This record gives sequence, structure tokens and C-alpha cells, in this order.
Amino acid sequence: MHTRAPLVLSEFVALMAALTALVAVSIDMILPALPAIGTSLGVKHPNDNQLVIAFLFLGFGLGQMFYGPLSDSTGRKPAVYFGLGCYLGGCLLALFSSNFPMMLAGRFFQGLGVAGPRTITIALVRDKFEGRDMARVMSFVMTIFILVPVIAPSVGQVVIALWGWRMIFGIYLTMALAVGTWFALRQEETLKDERRIPFTLARMTAAIHGVVTTRLALGYTVATGFVFGAFMGWLNSAQQILQEQYNLGTRFPLYFAMLAISVGAASFLNASLVMRHSMRLLSTRSLTTVWGASVCFLGISFFLGGHPPLWAVMAYLLLSFFCIGLLFSNLNAMAMQPLGHVAGTGAAVVGALATLMSLVFGTAIGQSYDGTVLPLVAGFALLSAFARVAMWWGEAGETSIEAADAA
Repeated sequence: MHTRAPLVLSEFVALMAALTALVAVSIDMILPALPAIGTSLGVKHPNDNQLVIAFLFLGFGLGQMFYGPLSDSTGRKPAVYFGLGCYLGGCLLALFSSNFPMMLAGRFFQGLGVAGPRTITIALVRDKFEGRDMARVMSFVMTIFILVPVIAPSVGQVVIALWGWRMIFGIYLTMALAVGTWFALRQEETLKDERRIPFTLARMTAAIHGVVTTRLALGYTVATGFVFGAFMGWLNSAQQILQEQYNLGTRFPLYFAMLAISVGAASFLNASLVMRHSMRLLSTRSLTTVWGASVCFLGISFFLGGHPPLWAVMAYLLLSFFCIGLLFSNLNAMAMQPLGHVAGTGAAVVGALATLMSLVFGTAIGQSYDGTVLPLVAGFALLSAFARVAMWWGEAGETSIEAADAA
């Protein structure tokens, strides 16, 4: 009888990155198509095109609450299969949409579906690693994952030019089928039968209550939500700021890629930094840097009427996104550290709360776009400050932070 060879670390990281990348590609490849989608489906207000991004995040946030408990009950693999099936249905709905509400419904189901692979990826990593080892593996995953924003807008722009915006959803379908097949053939089930929790409302409610009442985990989760909210504000505004306000046109993917590389470089560097410095120290200094840079740049931008030179905007964003790249892996790992006994539910609550928070703040930033960079920079300044306060609240009264961080 043929025995499947176990995954080595490199293939495991690549597979986790591929599953996670479905989220990024669903966001970034479609960015250059937002004006075309709006025109095709009769959108009257340009800011409303941002809802194509927001509705994916809405489904993504709500879906995570479901997949974690499901994976703790049935195992990791069935939950991923269910999510991929939902994602494929959303792709078809968006592909054949004839009006904007139908498009938004498709995007919602895409988000609802892709929440499965994203949530279970974190649980799979937590099943196999913990502490700094988990942060290191997540950094590798994020480094590969970040290649998607580097190339996805350019791919999307080429696809639009050759075949129109609907073909983007055909590519989404193909990618999901390919990654799902790889996962089915190569990934073993990591949740043993004796560790599974029956899927009952009472047990799930108790598990979720245990997560949200773990002060340290909740503080880091809320901090993640604030940071991700600032980043989502950028995703909502990026096309309008770069392609329209600064008249970059077809050069938009190039500038977007440069900023994505900054996040990826930070994630890659974090894999080694986290072995020498505490996750808490790295996160604290990163948040302080983002806040300080944002306050300074907000003053400069206000003095220049909200239209600073493009080089100055890029320098500010490169610095901010480098710090955000350090924050993504470390805050998530610190939030998950106390939750190893309920990794699936923990990943669900951490991911859902952070995403739904980011949806509120990111949408507010995006909808405030007024033709200047002021709403974005102000959002970065406020949310980085709020994130630092959330970290402080979560850590208050904890006497074992550094011991846990050194694990």
C-alpha cells in the first residue's frame, strides 16, 4: 500500500501560504478593476466601488466565527473543504453578476468561503508549533503570502486589458481548485480524535467565552484589529489615491507592489528578529514608529493642503508598512499563545474580532476619502495609538508576559 510522504517544513509553509494567499489575491487582483466594475454595474458614486472590498471582508469576518469551532469538531481538513466550496460559489455569483447588489453578494460569499482556509491555516500552524517557533513559521508564511500583493494588481490589469474584469473571477476559480487539490493530496489531519470538541452550541459558547475573557489574548486581538483597520483603510483608498489623485494610471500596480514588498521584507526579517528580541518589544516599537511618523506626516500634509509630493507619500507609507509587516505576525502569535487548548476556536475568535473591527475602521477611512491623503494618515495615527493602548490593557496585571514570550 502506498504511503504518503510527510510534508517537510518548506512544503508545509508553501501550502499554508497558498491557502492564505486566496485572501490576498481576492483583494489585490481586483483593485485595478474597481472603476470598470462600477461603470459596468451602474455605480453612481466612486467611493461606493470600495464596497467590493468591504463586502469580502464582511463575509471573511463573520465566517471565521464558524470555521474555528467547526474545525475543532470535525477536524481541520473538512472545514477547509467546506470553505473552498463556498468560495467557489461566490466566484460564480460574481462572475455572472448583472447588477451591483449581485456582485456584492458574490463577494460576501467569497469572503465567507475564504475565511475557512485562512482560519484553519492558523490553527494548523498552532497545532504543530507554539511561541517563537509559531511566530517564525507565520513569518515565513507571510513572506511568501506577501508576494501576491506584489504581482496581483499587475496581473489583474493585464487580465482586464485582454479579457475584461469578469475573467478575474475565472482565475479565482482556477486557483481555488488547484490549491484545494494540493491540500487534499498532501496535508495530513493535525487534530487527533481525542482532542476534538463536539459541535454543540453550549460548548462553543463556553469556548468562545473562555477566549474573549483571556485578557492577554483579547488585548492583542483588539490591537490587531486596530492595525488591520488602518491597513484596510489603505486597501480601500489605494486605487483612488495612487491611480487618480496622483495620476499614476497604469503605473498603479508598480507603486502598490513597492509598498507590498516593504511588508514582505519586514515579515521575512521578523523570522530572525523574533529569535533575538521579544515579540512584545518588536510590536511596541513598531506601533510607536507608525504613530510618530503619522502624526508628523499629518502635519506636513495638512500644511500642503492634503497633497504632499508623491515621493513623500511613498516614503511615509514604506516606513509605516514595514512596521505593519512586523506587527502582523507578532500580534497574531501573541494573541494565539494562551489559546493552544482551543486553537481552532481561538483562531476563529481572534480572526473574526480583528477583521470585523478592521472592517468598521477601514471602511470609515475609505469612505472619508476626499481627494486628499488626510483621512488615511489621520486614520493611521489614531489607530496605531489605539492599538498601543489595547496592548497595554491586555498586558496590565500580567506577570508572565516575558516568560511566555520567550517560549
